[in-house]
Parts: sequence; C-alpha cells; structure tokens
Amino acid sequence: MEIINYTDVHHEYRHRFRSFLETEILPHKKEWDNAQLIPKKIWKKLGKNGFLCPTVETAYGGAGNDFLYSVMIIEEIARVNYLGLFAYLHSEVVVPYISAYATEAQKHSYLPGCVAGDIITAVAMTEPDAGSDLASMVTTAVEQDDHIIINGSKTFISNGVNCDLIVVAARDPQEKNPHKAISLFLVEADTPGLKKGVQFEKMGMHSQDTTELFFNNCKIPLSSRLGPKGAGFKLLMNKLQQERLVCAVSAVACSEFCLEWTVNYFRQALADKSPLAMSQASQFALAEMVTELKMKKAFVNGLVVSHMAGENVILETSMAKFSTTDSAKRIASRCMNLLEEMGGVEDVCPLVDAFNDVRVLSIYAGTNEIMKQIIAKELLSSPKPF
Repeated sequence: MEIINYTDVHHEYRHRFRSFLETEILPHKKEWDNAQLIPKKIWKKLGKNGFLCPTVETAYGGAGNDFLYSVMIIEEIARVNYLGLFAYLHSEVVVPYISAYATEAQKHSYLPGCVAGDIITAVAMTEPDAGSDLASMVTTAVEQDDHIIINGSKTFISNGVNCDLIVVAARDPQEKNPHKAISLFLVEADTPGLKKGVQFEKMGMHSQDTTELFFNNCKIPLSSRLGPKGAGFKLLMNKLQQERLVCAVSAVACSEFCLEWTVNYFRQALADKSPLAMSQASQFALAEMVTELKMKKAFVNGLVVSHMAGENVILETSMAKFSTTDSAKRIASRCMNLLEEMGGVEDVCPLVDAFNDVRVLSIYAGTNEIMKQIIAKELLSSPKPF
C-alpha cells in the first residue's frame, strides 16, 4: 500500500529531475569533488529548470508546489549517490525562514533570486565555542540608530563559500534570558565587516562547501531583522521539524541506493554461481537490511503526510532523524562488508562515497544524541507519551 499518493505530474517532475542529474550533474561529480565546490552556474541551471525552492509561492517567483516536490528532489539526489549536491539545504532549510517570517519587502527582494539560483543561501547558527547550543551563543547584535552591528563568528556553515545571503542568529547582550535574546537577521555576503574563512576539508560531501564566517562590526540596516526582535529561538525551533524530516528522507534514499546497488551486484554473482552470493550469511544480511529499510521508509513517508497536513510531529521527526541516519550508516557499512575486498575500492564500488557521505547525516540538524534526549524528555514527562 502506498502511503504517499504521487500524481502523474509528480512522476513527470521526478523523471525530469533525474534526467537533469544524469546529464548535467553526474558527469562533473569528480571534478567538483576535487574543487570542493559546485559552480554557481549550476545553481542557475537548477533554478532555470524549476529545481530550487519548489514550494515558494508564485507571487515571489516560485511554482507554489506542494512539499512532495521537495521530497522527490531530496530522494533523487541521494539515489544518484551525490549528497555533495546539497541544494535542499538552500531550498528546504534556509529559504523557508524567509518564506515564513520575512516582511513583504524582504520576500520580494530575495525570494525570486533564491528560486532562480541567483541567490544562494546559508544559515549561521553554530559557533566555535558554543556548538549548536543556542543558549550559549556569543555572537552579538547591537542596535545603533537605524542599524545593527554584528560581532562574532560562526562555524561549519554549509554553502559558506558560495552563499550570497545568510540567515544569521545573534543575541542582544543586554537581554539576560537566552530564549528572548536571540534574533535572526538577513545578511548579504558582500556586507562590509563580514569575512568568509578557510574552507573545511571533510570526510564526505566533498563538493559541498563548508566554511567559517567572521563578523567584525558588520553593519546592516535595522530592516534586515528577520521576524520579531527576540523571537529567534522560537523561529529556529519552529523550523526544526522540516529540517529533521528532510534529513530522514535523505537518509532513507541513501540506504535505498546502497541496498539496490548491492542487490544488483549479488543477482549477477548468483547467476555466476558465486559462493559469496549463495551463502546463507549474505542472504540473511540482505533480508535484514531490506526489512529495516522498508520499516523506516514507511515511518518517514507517514511523517511526510502528517507534515504536509500541518500536524506537529516534531517528536516523531526527531525519532525518524536519529533512527534513519543510524540505519543509513549501518546499511552502507554492511553492504561494503558483504562485497569483501571490493567494498573498499573507490574506483569500482560507489558505496565508498556513500559510506563517507552518510556519516554526517547523524550530526547536522541536531546530533542523534540530542534527538534521543528530546525523545527521552518527552517520554518521561508526558502522561501519555505514545
């Protein structure tokens, strides 16, 4: 039984995006991995073909599509084994802050460019000494006449090299309550006082640019505030449901890629009467993995439906985020082990890339340990937790 009801229009969009990936993206994967950057012209191609910010309203240059278009993009990127094309951070994590909380002037100023690929976005929350603990944030934003002065630094900023516009979280040093001190700001990357740092060398997702940001008396107009003053903590929390859900969708699709590639390999090996493919241990491992995957996918697809219906499923998306990303790491590793020596040879086994890429899924959007803390807190405090 299908949990998500895709229409023919959805299927056509998925097919068109998959064809785009195969013709415009995958032939350049190695080149971009080596450069540790995807050229900005590719972002413009994505935008021109309708593959960025598909849910943005038509009034701001978008197509006004439903969230399933976003799901399909996330899935197909994973199914071609290229998580380094991290376009959905822009489309499904950062831009929704602008769509939901920006003024009309801000929306008209930025959203059309975001849809077209002329503006690449990033979100700056994590700090060198505070990590992702918003209450410990030290980057400050001080009002001065009709401007705001930002000082501090942010780290592990995805799209940090390419970004043109950044959603920055900073605190008012005069407000002692950390939950009321944080505000969000829209900062253009060429603003004086903002400097991009050295790009990080990462284990995986090599063509996804990640860097530090430094703010030294970075002066922005008062009109650059995103949402109400002091509401930053609440606004960030409001968007965590979607951020964790897209992470889970990606993790499931990554697992599908790993398992599908391995099953196809074993089918050929079985036809050749390979002892490896005929062994009970190998077949049991495949059976266990496909069962685990189908259960995870059913859970995530159900959450997609609930999310689209506007339901509060933040607890369940926390469950999905940690369980699917742990599962993706486990499946990638087990598939490589089944292939024996070949499983570790990058030139002949694409699972090596997948294994390196999926590792970070359990870290961003809140580490899996934080997800478990959230779940346990609800379990122990709610009279009816499940």
